[in-house]
Amino acid sequence: MLEQTEFGTEPPTAVNTASHLTRRNLLKFAGASLALLVSPVGFAATSLLAVRVWPANDYTRITLEGSHQLKFTHLLVKDPERLVVDLEDVQLDSVLQTLPSKVLDSDPYIRLIRAGQNRPGVVRIVIELKNEIAPQVFTLQPVGDYGHRLVLDLYPTEPADPLLALIEKSSPLDAAAGEPTTSDPSSPQPVRESVAQGTPRRKGGPAANRLVTIALDPGHGGEDPGAVGRRGSYEKNVTLSIARRLKRKIDAEPNMRAMLTRDGDYFVPLGQRVTRARRVQSDLFVSIHADAFVRPEARGSSVFVLSERGASSSAARWLAQKENDADLIGGVNLAKQEGHLARTLLDLSQTATINDSLKLGKAVLTELGDINTLHKAQVEQAGFAVLKAPDIPSILVETAFISNPEEEQRLNDDAYQDKMAEAIMRGLRSYFKDNPPAGRTKVAQLD
Repeated sequence: MLEQTEFGTEPPTAVNTASHLTRRNLLKFAGASLALLVSPVGFAATSLLAVRVWPANDYTRITLEGSHQLKFTHLLVKDPERLVVDLEDVQLDSVLQTLPSKVLDSDPYIRLIRAGQNRPGVVRIVIELKNEIAPQVFTLQPVGDYGHRLVLDLYPTEPADPLLALIEKSSPLDAAAGEPTTSDPSSPQPVRESVAQGTPRRKGGPAANRLVTIALDPGHGGEDPGAVGRRGSYEKNVTLSIARRLKRKIDAEPNMRAMLTRDGDYFVPLGQRVTRARRVQSDLFVSIHADAFVRPEARGSSVFVLSERGASSSAARWLAQKENDADLIGGVNLAKQEGHLARTLLDLSQTATINDSLKLGKAVLTELGDINTLHKAQVEQAGFAVLKAPDIPSILVETAFISNPEEEQRLNDDAYQDKMAEAIMRGLRSYFKDNPPAGRTKVAQLD
């Protein structure tokens, strides 16, 4: 049963997103809000098209999609911790009533969600929280298959340290020895001190007396499904599965470890993917995708690196634009974006990094050619936003065309996914054999 105090007598009229208002504060607004209790005449209700909840360790996203732009107010309430959102010109319909069922018990931030008719034309959503949060609330204009969206991003007040999180991942020595880990391949056991101090290498591995870190970037995720195959396969699911397989192979090397820019079905902005790789001082960055084209006969694997001088082909330019649109599809809070990438691109190390990226791309492309047709026989270049780390050799691997029915079927096959991961792994070994990692000389962090 809905609480009267939350859904009927405390309509907020002024919102300060940085404020933490108590129940007593809310009551102060009640007298000034009596006029709003009068039923509006002839308002045009906005219909809700969908509600979605995307939980992750980094943050949880709630998306409300409407036929028109949603009018809203919101505030934080303490004791207990809650986020209250009032939607104007909206009726409590069957779509909104499904919102409570979208919350998983395992969600790290949300305890439960309740929705009720606060007053005529106003629906109140109360999000009970497990911990104190720092919310980001913003709207998105229609794009792709999405209508008007209201996004509620629930971030922890103290973000996790990505380097500490990586240290707590599984030990490459443990993985190589076959010691048991958790059932989730992306959540193994702590690294032993001996690993961090340097380990012996296997034949073909990096010739460095230190732990080599590789950032693996499963393309798309959450609100952004990526390309969709004829049989309904989502690129975001294929890329995550292949990345997890590749991570296990990298972690099995005694002097290598991998981190995932996302380890679940949630959206990470392109710039944040690069930032996460830099914060853990990655030696390489490998972004994994599954290509798509308007004609189903297009097929084959490709590898791309960043270009500062324009795309190497019109197809590469088209693909870069499509991949860069991921931020529009997934939904980025533009008010919170930093300009550090644009500034760091001025660093003189960018040219050298691109040269190393080309070497890495060639090594991986050669191995991909052993398991699949190559869409292009050479590494291509274009302005991919996700490859713009100024000090990390970076490649984008288009594993196959998910828009090709035959390749879509293969991309969903466990054995083929493992072959794809193994081919990329062989490419990494080949690259390190000819280009052993040197000491770390990283560009200063500006973010």
